[in-house]
Amino acid sequence: MAEPPIKTALIALRWTLGVVIFIEASLFVMPGSYHDFARTHMRDFIRLVLGCGEIIGAILLLIPRTITRGAGLLAAVFLLAIVVHLVHGMYDLGNLLVYVAAAAWVLAAGR
Repeated sequence: MAEPPIKTALIALRWTLGVVIFIEASLFVMPGSYHDFARTHMRDFIRLVLGCGEIIGAILLLIPRTITRGAGLLAAVFLLAIVVHLVHGMYDLGNLLVYVAAAAWVLAAGR
């Protein structure tokens, strides 16, 4: 029997979010991204905390038994990133808002 369309869409959203965030966060924590981040005048540990949190959340999101933990962690990290951006006067939040909405949807569906 085929999966219901909503379940298939949720699986696609979960995998897309998990893979995209894993790749982006991995690039974000690489030493080469330090120079781009240094222009924000934020401490480097913020980059590492956010990036590592995203990597862990993305991995948890892709493991069936830990979907809700991963989605919850990602939502929390994205909300923290939004606060950090706003405090530093960076108002380009489009991607983060989409990411937190997707994580919240996966979290709500998993409960």
